[in-house]
Amino acid sequence: MFYFVIQHTMFSMIPLVIVALGGLFSEKSGVVNIALEGKMIMGAFTGIMFITTFQDRLPGQPILLLGLLVAAGTGVLVSLFHAYAAINLKANQIISGVAINMFAPAFAVYTSRIITGTQNVHFLNQFRIPYMPILGNIPVIGPMFFQNTYITTYMGLVILAIAAFVLYKTKFGLRLRACGEHPQAADSVGVSVIKMRYAGVLISGGLAGLGGVILIIPTQTVFSGSVSGFGFLALAVLIFGAWKPQRILFAAFFFGLMNAMAASYAAIDFLRDLEIPAHFYRMSPYVATLIVLAFTSKNTMAPKAVGQPYDKGRR
Repeated sequence: MFYFVIQHTMFSMIPLVIVALGGLFSEKSGVVNIALEGKMIMGAFTGIMFITTFQDRLPGQPILLLGLLVAAGTGVLVSLFHAYAAINLKANQIISGVAINMFAPAFAVYTSRIITGTQNVHFLNQFRIPYMPILGNIPVIGPMFFQNTYITTYMGLVILAIAAFVLYKTKFGLRLRACGEHPQAADSVGVSVIKMRYAGVLISGGLAGLGGVILIIPTQTVFSGSVSGFGFLALAVLIFGAWKPQRILFAAFFFGLMNAMAASYAAIDFLRDLEIPAHFYRMSPYVATLIVLAFTSKNTMAPKAVGQPYDKGRR
């Protein structure tokens, strides 16, 4: 049962980590990105549709990897609209994000009905890895991480390491963070604030689209135009994690554990014996989100210039 809960926690935790890191890149550059939900939906829709269409021709892990690339590309494309509105037009970034969140599920359902005749996009889950040679034999760790797993789990951890390195160990990361803290100072030393903010938003969209497919693949065999609010949960993870990659990992584990308990309570003896209504478990991750944010949001500091359109003449 311990292994079961941990594995299901990873299925929720990994997409939360990836999407929250996407939000991190955007907000570190100075652009608020509450459109993570919509970008996840768009990425999941195109990625799953691609997998469904070509799965018979190229089964197994290669089609999954191609589907992930399609999803990431879709997220980048959707982010172009958000970036143009927020950076070039200096539009309200919250409203721009809300517009994408409203557009994405409607587009996914409508397009799916045109293509398949129904709003549900079905696919065959041929991507589970029953056993990793040698690694699967390691006591405790083997059954948790190297048995009945998915390649997307390891991708999430690799993306976390790369994101932390890029943000804090590279010139690009330093410039990106400068544009979110004091864009005028960054501009004064020759950094293009517009280009850096575009980069942050586009990276954010790519990771959000990727996270949409990574959420759906291990847990479902159908996509129906929704990611169950995981985009908003990723925002909560970002805030709870104080805009830092390492803390985002622990925050995502907490929310992933809550979601795993909500999804698998019927298989856990002591929870089932409590005879608590099922709706209580299903709402528990979101209630936990509200409670955690109420007690932690005051102590976290967002980038100083986040949400502020860049004005070159302002000092």
